Amino acid sequence: MVIKSSETNGYPNGPTCVAYEYDHGDEDISVALVKIDGRYPEKGRVMNKVCKEIIYVTRGRGKVEIEGKEFPLAKGDSVLVKPNQRYFYEGKLESVAVCHPTFYAKQHVKCD
Repeated sequence: MVIKSSETNGYPNGPTCVAYEYDHGDEDISVALVKIDGRYPEKGRVMNKVCKEIIYVTRGRGKVEIEGKEFPLAKGDSVLVKPNQRYFYEGKLESVAVCHPTFYAKQHVKCD
């Protein structure tokens, strides 16, 4: 199944983050183009209760902080965020996010 970029839906996760989901209808894996311009979330941290998430940076630079450890990010870098890890992103970046199982909003929570 091929999903064209014109067929994606953009979901704002706040004023600094938009995710464009490519819905393949698969329960085991999902993919999205994520654009961050600033800090996401704006305050505190978020976590996925269920999904593992791999981020591959396609453009820009910034950082991710996972469980208090900071990692710089630039084009070509990848990061794995495991379930129940608290994190935030900061910078101006575009990335491809792959989640297993398929991402769903209820399991993505603000935690502080």
